[in-house]
Amino acid sequence: MEFFIHHRDRPGSLALRHELLEEHWSYMDRYATEMIARGPTLAGDGDTPTGSLHLVDLPDPAAARAFAFDEPGYQAGVYRDVLLRRWQNTLGRTMWDFPGGRTGGNRYLVLGLGTGQAADLAVPPDRDELIAYGPLLSDDGTGWLGTAALVRAPDADAARAVLTPDRYADIEVHHWRFGGRPS
Repeated sequence: MEFFIHHRDRPGSLALRHELLEEHWSYMDRYATEMIARGPTLAGDGDTPTGSLHLVDLPDPAAARAFAFDEPGYQAGVYRDVLLRRWQNTLGRTMWDFPGGRTGGNRYLVLGLGTGQAADLAVPPDRDELIAYGPLLSDDGTGWLGTAALVRAPDADAARAVLTPDRYADIEVHHWRFGGRPS
């Protein structure tokens, strides 16, 4: 089962986040084979972390909750909240398979919080700019709760356009970059 996990930073926790970086990476190393995508969300300056995103393939919702809430930053109080949802990897690839590579261009997390009938279930036509894409689902996988995409785009407005605007209660766009240990 694939899961979307977005830890959102608590205001004033940047120093603690940096202090725990090696512990965070070591924790994530334990899930290397389950990882579909990972990386920090960033403030408008493109540098200051605002959260941490993980798309992972885990056995069940209990394993996903353990992954999210045992994370060292969460345990230490770095994060103010966690958004955890089932997710479906409609591209069938990891971020490392993205044809655009790890660097170059602006990258964004686009998060559409659903309401009503499911939307944007089909992969958009310009899939070469998509790093990851798929619906957010209820724990049992039957209810549509929104859509999450990682996309390379010229700007936030172009990234937002990957989703149908009037089909969501809200669409969030966050700067994002490939995560993991520096090479």
